[in-house]
Amino acid sequence: MGCTGCTVCDDGTPKGCKNNGGCATGGCNKLNTYDWLSSLHIDDTEPFDIVEVSFKNGARKDFYRNPQHAEVITGDDAVVETGNGLDVGRVTLSGELVRLQLRKKDVEPEDILHNVIRRANDRDLERLAEARSMEMPTMIRARAIARTLGLEMKIGDVEYQGDRRKATFFYTADGRVDFRELIRHFAREFRVKIEMRQIGARQESARIGGLGSCGRELCCSTWLTDFKSVTTAAARYQNLAINQAKLSGMCGRLKCCLNYELDTYLDALEQFPKQADKLETQAGKAVLVKTDIFKGIMYYSYEKEQGRGKLYTLEIARVKQIKEMNKKGEKPVDLMSMQAIFDIPEEKEMDFEDVTGVIELPEEKRRKRNKSRNKRRKKPESKSGKENNKSKQQTVSNKKENKPQEKKENKDNKKGGNNNNNRRKKRGIRKKRGGGKGNNNNNAGNKKD
Repeated sequence: MGCTGCTVCDDGTPKGCKNNGGCATGGCNKLNTYDWLSSLHIDDTEPFDIVEVSFKNGARKDFYRNPQHAEVITGDDAVVETGNGLDVGRVTLSGELVRLQLRKKDVEPEDILHNVIRRANDRDLERLAEARSMEMPTMIRARAIARTLGLEMKIGDVEYQGDRRKATFFYTADGRVDFRELIRHFAREFRVKIEMRQIGARQESARIGGLGSCGRELCCSTWLTDFKSVTTAAARYQNLAINQAKLSGMCGRLKCCLNYELDTYLDALEQFPKQADKLETQAGKAVLVKTDIFKGIMYYSYEKEQGRGKLYTLEIARVKQIKEMNKKGEKPVDLMSMQAIFDIPEEKEMDFEDVTGVIELPEEKRRKRNKSRNKRRKKPESKSGKENNKSKQQTVSNKKENKPQEKKENKDNKKGGNNNNNRRKKRGIRKKRGGGKGNNNNNAGNKKD
């Protein structure tokens, strides 16, 4: 139970795990079971002398016998005996609920041998805090030693016993590891009894904890106790994209939550026809694109129309009908008979004015706006503007005419360069002819006079 969800005292501190709302101490008790019977203050008619004790904020749990002289209840810190000394933990369950937990974990009450010694005092809690503060430096040093020895293993967590006589090293490895030399180095370095325990990737993430892609704490570190195998078939049944990065959890394996809704999907898929990936029609072969499991709709597209974004929605009954026709050697006209087409909707024109300047206006208003813009652009030009335009046009025409004129002059120079003289002679002849006519006219006038 999270710190924000626990019931609080009058001063605002949470009651549940006694971490007082501080996640720096490891957060709330992992894999905790709410003992609702203890808050009712009901005396058991048949008291049960076994309690459940958790260690290191729920990373490990075990069952112990509760003798009458100990008298520990749910929420008490207790000193318990182990095979190698004493350890300090917190009682999480007591009474009749422990009997149900034993039945769930398939543990016989006769197999429980160790007892609760007494309630933990302040000195016991101080020694436990000292042991917890030594775990991180010990793990870092242990990883360095394992790397120097060239062992293919990863030490994920270290747990000291409450009396600091024993240290348990949890590691992960792909295969078997010969760590006899490693234990000698650890015993010489840390001066405690060493226990090596191999765990899987899921158990490692459960011990370390963290946040998943959903934003919540990992299921394996809060409430999930049994780890079932997860395969990619669970993602295929739920129409999820086979993306290793999105389907993997913090442990690097497939997410456990893929199995949560799998049974619901399997029940819904029983109504769908099998081997309906392709359908034969007279219009062509149709291929299954996707399915909406809970709506009971299957989307098909023709092979010749693939890539155009046109899909045809078919209900389950229609798909079964086409499958039966194909088995008999018959083909329907098309997929659209008595069915609806699912296509990308076309954009509709708006009937209101564009206020923001983003939405396109209808055609008539668009034409009026374009006409007004053209009128504004066609303003009367001044004389200076016209002269400038004419000068620009003349310069352009002169540039174009210069090249053929130069070619003609070159040809004339090659012939002898007498063209200029000929032109002068012709002009003189024209002048003489004009002058003669003028003289004749004058003489005629004189005769008349």
